[in-house]
Parts: sequence; structure tokens; C-alpha cells
Amino acid sequence: MRVTVRGLSHSFPGTGTLFAGLDLDLVAGNLVAITGPSGSGKSTLLSLLARWERPLEGSVDWEGVRDVGWVFQNPHGSRSRTALDHVSIPLLAKGFARADADESAFQVMDRFGLTGVADRPFAALSGGEAQRLMLARAVAKAPSLLLVDEPTAQLDPTSAHTVNEVLGELAMEDTIVVVSTHDPDTRDACPMHLDLRHFAEANP
Repeated sequence: MRVTVRGLSHSFPGTGTLFAGLDLDLVAGNLVAITGPSGSGKSTLLSLLARWERPLEGSVDWEGVRDVGWVFQNPHGSRSRTALDHVSIPLLAKGFARADADESAFQVMDRFGLTGVADRPFAALSGGEAQRLMLARAVAKAPSLLLVDEPTAQLDPTSAHTVNEVLGELAMEDTIVVVSTHDPDTRDACPMHLDLRHFAEANP
């Protein structure tokens, strides 16, 4: 599995060029942090990698990528459903029996330190627990390409530290993981690093 980026450039009306001439080669097992100042195009690059948006110039080619998972910076869930439900339901949608889905979900949640809140409704989770839950749900779905957008932006230092520890363990054999972040600790949790400042052009 591979994502190949060549000569990628992008801008929006009135913004000038966000980045230009970007080349990137990603394969299964890669865990890469995308950094840069606010407005540099980190979230935009994730959208381009997902092929949800077309670049102004250049190409994003997939080889063997089946599906895309996205963890947004503000976790959203069903207030009344339990934490376990949030991880189990995507597995049920893939055809798992309920008992098997719950067992698999519980195993993933254990990896993220969430088994103690498995029966709590989403509304009762802390910000850090909710963010870890969204990561657990994404991992359980096992997408080919997992995009994580600013996972610690809204968290207190303790919760952010916990999330960064989890991110450092996210490299998976059959998944490419790309994390957009402004947090140096999140950056350091990822073995690979792409700084968009190196691809910026002066805005008019």
C-alpha cells in the first residue's frame, strides 16, 4: 500500500499559496507528523491526501488504499451511547456478530486505557477520554489511511500527554497514519516529520 504525492501545490482565493512543490512517499506502517504555523495548510493537506479535495497543482496517487479514517480535533459522538458502543458499532457495520464486535472493541479500548470507561455514556467522558475514544474507534475500523487532525488542540496538558503517548504507538502494519499538529510533543511522538514551512511561498 502506498500514497505518492508529487509536485503538490494548493491555495484558496485570497490566501495566496499555502504550499508548493511538495513531494511525499508514504507506505503502510508510516506514522508522520505534519507541522507548520496556523494557516499553513495542515488540515488542507489532510483533505488532499484523502482525495476529498483536488489540488491546484500536482497529484496524489493511491496504490492499494481501500478506505480512509479521519479523527477530527473536536471529538463528536452520540451523547447517550456508551464508549464501548462507539467502537463496536463500526465493527457491526462490517458484519461482526455483536459479541465478537464487543470483544474486539474492548481489546482496542484496552490499548488506549479506556476499559474503565467502557460503560459510560459519551457525554460523561472527559476531553482526553473522548479524543482517545475517537482514536480507538478509528484503529478498530483499520482503515488503509488514517488522518488525525490536531489531536491535542483542545486538551489540557495532562490529557494531551496521554494522547501523545497513544499516538506514539499508532504505527500499524496495514495502515498509513498522518497527524496534523502544532504540538511539539505530538510531533516528537511520530517517527516521520513534514514541516510545511519548507514548502511555503511568500503570499502576495
